[in-house]
Amino acid sequence: EPTIESGAVVLLYKPSAAAGAIRNGLIVAFTNPMNGRTAIKRVVAGEGQVVAIRDAELYVDGVAIPEPFIDHSRIDATYFGPVEVPPGSIFVLGDNRGVSIDSRDFGTVPLTAIQGTLLTGQK
Repeated sequence: EPTIESGAVVLLYKPSAAAGAIRNGLIVAFTNPMNGRTAIKRVVAGEGQVVAIRDAELYVDGVAIPEPFIDHSRIDATYFGPVEVPPGSIFVLGDNRGVSIDSRDFGTVPLTAIQGTLLTGQK
């Protein structure tokens, strides 16, 4: 939430992660490394990219990334990183950034853990 409501039915596309189909901005379903359950988050960086959050603003490779879907007023004074994404992995963040459990908590997600990319999600 807020991008996908709790209880929503989602439709996933299962591309080959190795084929470069996973890119920044996509919403992916993956196996959560903390509990083995399926999680849905937004990809913000891929292998070799450097991720940081400065005063709630996302930076990838030192460039501020516009995120109009994030309510920055609810997460100001948030800082993280910088961290470099290792080969074969992605860095994911939840759109409800203030309460999301994501790569800031469990680290990067291996491409092999990706179950698919979100095509649609409706209640």
